[in-house]
Amino acid sequence: MARESFDKEVQFLRMLALAGGAYSRQQFADRLGISVHTYDKTLRYIKDMRTMLSSDAADDLAEGLRYNHYESADPLLLFLFRSKSLKDSESVRLAVLIGLLQGEALTAKELLDACSDSMPSDYACPDEKTVRGDLKYLEEVGVIRRMEGGRPYKYRADIDLIDRLADEELLDLYDYVDVMANTQVPAVQGYLLRDTLKKALTRRGYGSETFDVHLYKYHYHTRILDEAHLYTVFEAIRARRKLTFLYLSPKKGKNYASKNTNPLFERETEGRFETTLPLRVVYDHQYGRWYLIGHSPRLGTMKYRMEGVTQIELGDAVDAETFDRRLEVIEQELEHSWVTDTHRRVKIRARFYNPGRAGANFVRERVLSQGQWGVVTDESDTTFLYEIEVNGIYEIKPWLRSFGSSCEVLEPAWLRRELIAEWKEIQAYYEPVREDL
Repeated sequence: MARESFDKEVQFLRMLALAGGAYSRQQFADRLGISVHTYDKTLRYIKDMRTMLSSDAADDLAEGLRYNHYESADPLLLFLFRSKSLKDSESVRLAVLIGLLQGEALTAKELLDACSDSMPSDYACPDEKTVRGDLKYLEEVGVIRRMEGGRPYKYRADIDLIDRLADEELLDLYDYVDVMANTQVPAVQGYLLRDTLKKALTRRGYGSETFDVHLYKYHYHTRILDEAHLYTVFEAIRARRKLTFLYLSPKKGKNYASKNTNPLFERETEGRFETTLPLRVVYDHQYGRWYLIGHSPRLGTMKYRMEGVTQIELGDAVDAETFDRRLEVIEQELEHSWVTDTHRRVKIRARFYNPGRAGANFVRERVLSQGQWGVVTDESDTTFLYEIEVNGIYEIKPWLRSFGSSCEVLEPAWLRRELIAEWKEIQAYYEPVREDL
């Protein structure tokens, strides 16, 4: 799949996850900045891709995103990563080769003969050069290994670790990976590993009831979709290379812009092209968003929401001294950021109220786990104080507000007045229309 095409599919699924069936075809296409014809073609492509890679593809994609709350995001979104940068025929061919090598060690010519019987009738049998290229690729990524001995070389699927595990050990490993993939970030690699373990358990005779031990209500589908560019960014940071990309600010209301490759249909691009030296990646747990923090020669420190990054390309490398100097500046600016805010530092004091019942103090536990470097001081049996110095208030304010009546902001006074005004506005929404109701 072309890189631009993958950008389009990511933005398409993002809107589908957020809006469900709320948009008509025309509204959906307008929001993406594509034609209705391209919308229909993209939707067909996604359905075909899901049919090929997912066992429950018969379910309606939009309905699943809207109503199947207690399911992993795997069957609904992860199929896109399985087909990333793979042509349709290539994904089928690699699956056939891996399947053949799981049973026994085979040479390239033996695999070529076996492919003629194993390839689906809709796909042409590969030639020897293609098979050898696939074997080299699979060996490089660690899926298969070359057996000891001389030519002709034999290859086998590298699954010794899984094969040596007893059933109980494999079940424990699956449960651990399942929990970590659904609760930690990044998650895509964990889901792919979980799929491998699930297939291994299935071959040992375990049914679907084995895999439903833990259930998750998945809120942030964009978290997985934004991982499409995450590893490219990590690669650029490790190699100290610049990134060039088309950035579509979430404030603009446009999610995608195609490349102007056809002069007959050329139009002005909605976003702006950016060149930045990537330095940090930040994840916002409250909203499930990834942020790219970089340095621009013209504008200095820049912050980008990853969902707006498209058409990403690796650029030139910089020397280690320049990279370290830029990174030191960024770390100083972000030292007191709740997420990515670099505004003037503010000291916040808030009083939290314990729940009025015996048992676990959920308010205190949440403040201790989410309050970052803030200091908690007991005030009485029912209250405690929380103090923190943070860059700006715009990122921490929703967190404070989420505690409702269990949190009272004391300082600064202007923030206290802002919250009082907001709560009065909310209260007005619930006032009765008629006084006698």
